[in-house]
Amino acid sequence: MHSSPLFFISFLPLLAFSLPQGGIIPAASELSTATSGSTTSVTATATTTGTAVPTSNSTSGSASGSSVDTTTASASAIAPADTSIANDPVAIGQLLLAPKAVDRVKLIPQDTSFKFDFDAPPADTLSEGKGGRTVRADRKSFPPLIGTGASMVLGFLGPCGFNTPHTHPRSAEINLVVKGTLETQFTLENGARTIHNTLATHQMTVFPQGALHTEFNPNCDDAIFVAGFASEDPGVQQTAQAYFGFDQDVVEAATGNDFTFQGKDVAEFRKLIPVNVALGVERCLKKCGIN
Repeated sequence: MHSSPLFFISFLPLLAFSLPQGGIIPAASELSTATSGSTTSVTATATTTGTAVPTSNSTSGSASGSSVDTTTASASAIAPADTSIANDPVAIGQLLLAPKAVDRVKLIPQDTSFKFDFDAPPADTLSEGKGGRTVRADRKSFPPLIGTGASMVLGFLGPCGFNTPHTHPRSAEINLVVKGTLETQFTLENGARTIHNTLATHQMTVFPQGALHTEFNPNCDDAIFVAGFASEDPGVQQTAQAYFGFDQDVVEAATGNDFTFQGKDVAEFRKLIPVNVALGVERCLKKCGIN
């Protein structure tokens, strides 16, 4: 009694609500029905951007009851992260001006735009030097962060890699070691003591907002850390580069004399400041045989 076309039509609204999120509704021509005894099967092919996802619903009915089995084909491969809106001032501006969170989501049509790949990041996210690199996911490089109040940095420090002293003016940082060992230091402000720690894998520390801090890999193996921030745009300022970027007379006044380092004045010394992530410190370089 359940094999009539009228019974199938009555289930169309239920079918529509069982489809995947994103408004994927198959065209009428893609629906096929087959009736045999007390069984009605419906097969639909739903097409997403670049991927056809077959969906089948099989409904069996009898006088004593019915059962429903649903099978959805899994993706054959992991899709790469979409970076089309990364660093795009127009897209970022629209997201910043969206009146509600749901409106922001609608402005990002690709699901894979909500994915960030630290191994293949967008342009302008790297800080790379002789000692390793850091990769930054903030609201510019990863616009889906807009409205979340969060961002992240992944740090890859080679043997003796040194994330030179720096500050984050708009956020505290939680720093978690996921591989290797890190030595960390920070000082909060004038009058506060310097906090030293050695972090093993899966240990964490915190750097308060605006605190001067640094991370250093003391071993001859690679280290990796994850840094989380309570801001979409925490900012960063490398201390040595900023300080020696002042006019020479200001630097000399701050040091109390005519500044020279190994016979070089301020202008020459600026050229010697290494790009972050740097190699250091001397005791580690000697241990690992790094020149």
